[in-house]
Amino acid sequence: MDKYKNETAKRFGSTDAYKEFEQRTASYTEADFATSAEGLNEVFAKFAKCKAKGNTPDSDNAQILVKELQNYITNNFYTCTDEILKGLGVMYTADERFKENIDENGSDTAEFVSKAVEIYCKGQT
Repeated sequence: MDKYKNETAKRFGSTDAYKEFEQRTASYTEADFATSAEGLNEVFAKFAKCKAKGNTPDSDNAQILVKELQNYITNNFYTCTDEILKGLGVMYTADERFKENIDENGSDTAEFVSKAVEIYCKGQT
């Protein structure tokens, strides 16, 4: 987390979501951040398994996981609106660092998540 803290603050520091993140995580210990990151990665692992079972990004199973991802972020970091979720979905493939981390769960998992998020968000409008 610390590795990207300055970059994140510079890019998103003026947003309500970032301010909420700062407030909600102010008392987080290093272990709390590690646990939260591990939980988020577990959601991405579920996407990898979903994809491996032959599901497509528009499948009910994948769409349920998108909602689980959104809820996880909301419950642990900040309110993840559909607009924020859509931006995250794009970032999961546009930023090579995110893509590499997510793809550790399985080849092309980031692309699968990104597409599932895109479909989910289109259905919410």
